[in-house]
Amino acid sequence: MTKTTEVIKKAKDGTYYFRANIGVDERTGKRVQKRRSGFKTMREAKTAYRDLMANGVKEGSTDQITFGDFCQQFFIPWYEGHVKKATFDSRVSVFRKQFKGFNKYFINKITPVDIQKWQIMMKSQVSNSYTRLVQCLLSLVFDRAIVLGFCEENPTKIVGNLKKEKKKVDFWTKAEFEKVISLMDLNDYYQRFNFTTIWLLFMTGARIGEATALQWEDVDFKAGTIRINKTLYYLNAFNYEFTSPKTRASARTVPLDKKTLEYLSEWKEIQASEVKTDFVLSYNGVPTTRGSLSQVINVYSKAANVHRIRVHALRHSHASLLISIGENPLIIKERLGHEDIQTTLGTYGHLYPNSNFETAQHLNGLVDFTPADHSVVVPTRNQFTGKKHITGAISVPATGNTEEKSQETPV
Repeated sequence: MTKTTEVIKKAKDGTYYFRANIGVDERTGKRVQKRRSGFKTMREAKTAYRDLMANGVKEGSTDQITFGDFCQQFFIPWYEGHVKKATFDSRVSVFRKQFKGFNKYFINKITPVDIQKWQIMMKSQVSNSYTRLVQCLLSLVFDRAIVLGFCEENPTKIVGNLKKEKKKVDFWTKAEFEKVISLMDLNDYYQRFNFTTIWLLFMTGARIGEATALQWEDVDFKAGTIRINKTLYYLNAFNYEFTSPKTRASARTVPLDKKTLEYLSEWKEIQASEVKTDFVLSYNGVPTTRGSLSQVINVYSKAANVHRIRVHALRHSHASLLISIGENPLIIKERLGHEDIQTTLGTYGHLYPNSNFETAQHLNGLVDFTPADHSVVVPTRNQFTGKKHITGAISVPATGNTEEKSQETPV
């Protein structure tokens, strides 16, 4: 323990002063210091120091922890074991960048007002969808703190997340796709590789990680299918690994059209003449990357005078193509590897703008019948109009009795 005499200092003018650490701010976790000066004697300074220490901040006990320390000691190690490596690596940067404003606050002292201010700040700087994602991660931190006894409530849930905005699904139409691939020289090795890659993504709807993970053993030329059972986590040409698909439904077998099988067969032969590799989408022996394919799309979309799309939009393009030819949504769900039909319809339902009118056209003339040329039910008088109306009494032919009989049937 620090002695009082070690804290008291003598100033140049002969008076005494001290600087005291009186505790920890219960909100930020920072050390609180107070400075007093102008005491004529050492005794006066000592008395003031003892009084200040006796009445100082006494909170910030050992059962509290700052947000930053909780993330480093408890949450991040736990989170790493519950998500894929690629997901974890991308999320760690979020903790370091987007949550740093909370790091010095005790986690149980962060209020809904703090979250509201942070949410408004985030929305002013980044997109609505990214803010929603980051707040979901922030909510996970507080949920874990509650489980471990560091918090009693989750302030992010009190505030609520931003309303989800429906994003427009971007894609290439069939005509735009045709313009792009028409500019590729299939006699050039590298352009042939780019053509094969873009064609495969457009005609299968595979995610980029699924496509770049494809091995030649996954292509069944006899059955006419490709097997998607893994995704590629790529860091660099010498550091990559296979991981499990995004969801259980993502593991699937996708039937291929004859033209796609033909292009794959040709590419396999061309590729083998240049490099030895098990990767389908490789021109140099290592798997291709999203970045290189994005650059190809940039160059050719500009040359073809069509709007630029992201790599993932080739997956949307495949779905759009299937919808344009009237494919059943359940088939689209299976090809894309969606977990449920709600995901498919929620993402692509707006691409069916005229489907209701088309249904009406399909119903037109579907039911065929010939009206009866005489009444087969007994008409009765309606008490409101005084006219005879059908009530459901069916006439029964007479069988040797001139008296008409009727049988009531339920409506």
